[in-house]
Amino acid sequence: MAKAQKSIIGGMTILGLTGIICKLIGVLYSVPLTWVIGTKGLGIFQSVFPTYNLLLTVSSAGLPVAVSRMVSHYIAKDDPRNARGVFKAALRMLTVLGLICTVIMLAGTPLLVKMVNVDSARSGFMVIAPCVAVVCVLSAFRGFMQGQQNMIPTAISQLIEQVGKVLISLPLAYFGFQNGLNAGAAEAARLMLDEAEAQAMAASQAAAGGATGALLGITLVEAIALVYMVVLYFRRRSDLDKIPQLSEESLLTQRSLAGSLFRISVPITISACIVPLAQFVDSAMMVDRMMTAGLDADLAARCYGIFSGLVIRLINIPTALALSISMSLVPAISSAMATEDMDGVRRQANLGLRFAFLIGLPCSIGMSVLAKPILAFFYAGTLTAQELQTGSELLTMSSLTVVLFTVNQAATAILQGLRKQSIPMYTLVAGVVCKIVLNYLLIGTPGIDIHGGPIASIVCYSVAMLPSLYFVLRYAKMKCNWMGWLIRPGIATAVMGAAVWLMRTFLPLNRLVTLLEIAVGIAVYVLIALAVKAITPEDLSAFRRKRRA
Repeated sequence: MAKAQKSIIGGMTILGLTGIICKLIGVLYSVPLTWVIGTKGLGIFQSVFPTYNLLLTVSSAGLPVAVSRMVSHYIAKDDPRNARGVFKAALRMLTVLGLICTVIMLAGTPLLVKMVNVDSARSGFMVIAPCVAVVCVLSAFRGFMQGQQNMIPTAISQLIEQVGKVLISLPLAYFGFQNGLNAGAAEAARLMLDEAEAQAMAASQAAAGGATGALLGITLVEAIALVYMVVLYFRRRSDLDKIPQLSEESLLTQRSLAGSLFRISVPITISACIVPLAQFVDSAMMVDRMMTAGLDADLAARCYGIFSGLVIRLINIPTALALSISMSLVPAISSAMATEDMDGVRRQANLGLRFAFLIGLPCSIGMSVLAKPILAFFYAGTLTAQELQTGSELLTMSSLTVVLFTVNQAATAILQGLRKQSIPMYTLVAGVVCKIVLNYLLIGTPGIDIHGGPIASIVCYSVAMLPSLYFVLRYAKMKCNWMGWLIRPGIATAVMGAAVWLMRTFLPLNRLVTLLEIAVGIAVYVLIALAVKAITPEDLSAFRRKRRA
């Protein structure tokens, strides 16, 4: 097997498994969170989170990658002095950027509340704002550690984040909910409201209090992760001091290093901002447009909470594999380009796209067919029958974005390796523009309302993916591998989908049956994929070797 194939498959395996674990913990966190604060509270929580995520991406998406690249570069040249200089420059830049974004979020809270059209989200914006600065500083330390090819600190800090949500954020959500409930009841009594109005006021304040407590918990958890990284940095700082200063290159100024960091990080940051921008568009538009379509404010908030807090969270589990593919592809393609090995570029690009379809197709179809059982598996005890039905309809459609996102991520990584990183930025912008237009038109249409969200997302990623694939074929000077990318995985996916659909039709709806359906679906897919040579013995060999390593 080619060395490049082993590298990509091995990297995909490690990064994919780590990502899936984190995503699964996130889903498991959302189950008790929904139970504690309800779907309305979840809607408030999700109306705040996209804004936070967008500001976080703006301030910290590109710089950690640039830090990692530059630190690794100087260490490879036996120049630890400039490696330390890179970290110092990045730490200053990220601290300033984080503080600026925090101030913007705090000062702009009234405007943000108006944009998302959720009055009870005000306190949520206030408590999550400091988290932007915390994570920015945290990302500088992560980039520095990764530049030394030490991924363990980043992995542990990510586990701290996920486990901390369960141990800290959930209890705070519960206390916030109870305090809001008591405060609402007391306010209703003071105003001498009737029973129905009193219950509505108490429920509204309880949901807002629960969402605020959950968001406050996230800020505290990120602060704990930062403390861990700072302590580890001071404990491991001597490791860098042991590297001999063999390079004769002069010590670069902080201004020079900051300029290099800026030039590398800007295109990465712009590209990374586009998906959070799409989520921000959802948070700012969906509730308002659903109310235009005839839903009342409470039902609109609940529907948005189901879509963004439950459905999208489930969709994000298989997309972790997409990110692992892209992270493995970039260095492989870049290495081949550095040696002007275009045959190597084509082999690795073909491999990456083959795995993108190989993973994305069954995940999309399998999750779509099993939408209701999967949603019931996690949330049966927290959703009403109507909410479960709405969620399953949304998940059925939204699952189709998994393959689009996966292939688009692979194409983006290939283009970045080919030094054509501006192309994915433009294609994603085009996709987001389509999403905004369709969100406005479809969600505001009576009878479609929230169901317009998945349709807009499908169009968004299709518009981004298709031209990206075209430019991959053009700049890598390769032909479309219809048989390897679509036909063979498509046959295996169709057989798997039919088998799962039959089980879904004739078996009862419970958790044990859902696990059985998933297991059978995976087994059928792998067997058929091997039979039609969508998966080769070499693929499995690389996976087994990596697991033993």
